[in-house]
Amino acid sequence: MSHPLIPQISPIAETVAASLGLEVLEVYIYTHKSPAVVRVDIRNLNAHTGLDDCEQMSRALETELDRLELIPHAYVLEISSPGTTRTLVSDREFIAFRGFKVNVTGHTQTWQGQLVNRSPDLLVLSQKGKLLQIPWTEIAKVELV
Repeated sequence: MSHPLIPQISPIAETVAASLGLEVLEVYIYTHKSPAVVRVDIRNLNAHTGLDDCEQMSRALETELDRLELIPHAYVLEISSPGTTRTLVSDREFIAFRGFKVNVTGHTQTWQGQLVNRSPDLLVLSQKGKLLQIPWTEIAKVELV
């Protein structure tokens, strides 16, 4: 179950990110830590996501969250990039990372290739120019290489 503040924080983070040329990939809240942690994963839309992107997002989002007083308790704000290994989940991610090299972990085997397409039934990879169609029923996870 996701935290009830995520639906309120996400659009704020997305607005702040858009003003900086960034995209919010995910918002997490970890209440089992003291103080609680609000983590926002971002991606630069035009270049490699760097420390400067994370720093700018942190300063701008912290200012906005403090101004709105949405979080009623102490928290630590963490801004991070997805890094080199990232599990693809949403339609938007599969579209954004077309042409990128991926590892596909299946229930009985693994595949590696360039992401070509995703449909409701199949994931299509290119392996040295040859198209490989993998049924979703055989796939456990798809990650960027």
